[in-house]
Amino acid sequence: MKNKKAIFLDRDGVINKAIIRVGGFSSPWSLTEFEIIDEVEEALAEFKKLEFLNIIITNQPDIARGNLLLSELEKMHQMILNRLSIDDIEYCPHDDKDNCDCRKPKSGMILRAVQKWNIDLKNSYVIGDMWKDIEAGKLAGCRTFLIRKEYNQDYQKDYDFEINNLKEAVAVIKKLNNL
Repeated sequence: MKNKKAIFLDRDGVINKAIIRVGGFSSPWSLTEFEIIDEVEEALAEFKKLEFLNIIITNQPDIARGNLLLSELEKMHQMILNRLSIDDIEYCPHDDKDNCDCRKPKSGMILRAVQKWNIDLKNSYVIGDMWKDIEAGKLAGCRTFLIRKEYNQDYQKDYDFEINNLKEAVAVIKKLNNL
């Protein structure tokens, strides 16, 4: 059976808008705060046309911190699955101190998806807005995209491509794959 290729997408800041709270940007803590970014639906549909799986990989430490109920997270993820061309959602409910293998920058969520979906990592991509997304992608052997946001301007590490939105990622991936 042929290995599939995938687009691994961070959630907060890539799929949905990040929330401004005291101390900086955060993930939504309730469905009422959850807002999908405008161009996302179209871009994900384009990835599907290019025969990529769309898989979300997201750290959700606010569960461990007591700021987010698992029931609210499930509502947000159900909204994503109902509205967008997403094949799977992998999430990590742990905080840094838990030292799990799934929390980005570790690549555990990606590796779980590889097992489940028979994914070829060399022909897959990770798209994120934080250094942890890029590191997880690099560790797994994927090419990486950093979406520039107002909160990550100082990040200058070793991502493969820098973009402003998912539409730009579609164009780059088409060009890289001669499509």
